Amino acid sequence: MSKVYFIGAGPGDPDLITVKGRKIIEEADVIIYAGSLVNPEVINCRKEKSEVYNSAKMTLEEIIDITKESIYEGKKIARVHTGDPSIYGAIREQMDKLDKLGIDYEVIPGVSSFVASAAVLKKEFTLPGVSQTVICTRLEGRTPVPEKENLESLASHKASMAIFLSVHMIDRVVEKLKKHYDEDTPVAVVQRATWEDEKIVEGTLKDIEKKVKEANITKTAQILVGNFLGNKYELSKLYDKNFSHEYRSAKK
Repeated sequence: MSKVYFIGAGPGDPDLITVKGRKIIEEADVIIYAGSLVNPEVINCRKEKSEVYNSAKMTLEEIIDITKESIYEGKKIARVHTGDPSIYGAIREQMDKLDKLGIDYEVIPGVSSFVASAAVLKKEFTLPGVSQTVICTRLEGRTPVPEKENLESLASHKASMAIFLSVHMIDRVVEKLKKHYDEDTPVAVVQRATWEDEKIVEGTLKDIEKKVKEANITKTAQILVGNFLGNKYELSKLYDKNFSHEYRSAKK
């Protein structure tokens, strides 16, 4: 069936794409993938005769033109994005174009790099008594950020934070975070989470800038901030023997 599938390829490890996403890639006649970020192994399962385009070298108009032409030829299209396409994936502008053209599409979610980073660190963003909120954001650069969402303002909540696309400005990130977080707040920087060349740097707001620069991490990294990276927290009520809920009565 002629259709466009926006697929979250996951953070890097080719086994972390969903079963549904991999099946679509295997069946696709045309694959348009974000070659600057997506692990090429993710699309190695494609058909031998499938057409492959690297969107890193393309404009929005070029992507839509190829998509439109392929759909009119009755082809199935896999539009492969890194992580989960709903986070910094620039898919809304593509979907709106397809809506205007009357082209059918579907979005298949994927594993984002921020949850993959927590996984490789073996940490939980929402620790009881520490934080029940996760803020995903980025520092303003060539692409602006709404003023009400500036990093200083978000840091005032002292929630667990996952900062995308900002490690090359680690000095500015630290400066803004220190306005609200204590300098002893733990920070972890994970570059290329789940890739074979994954790199992890851990520290605090006091020393993370120096450590990141010494490790020469300048791109494709998550900055995780918050006391969820520490070891002090409360036990959850979910498995507390003295706490009853729909599926379990409290033990007396």
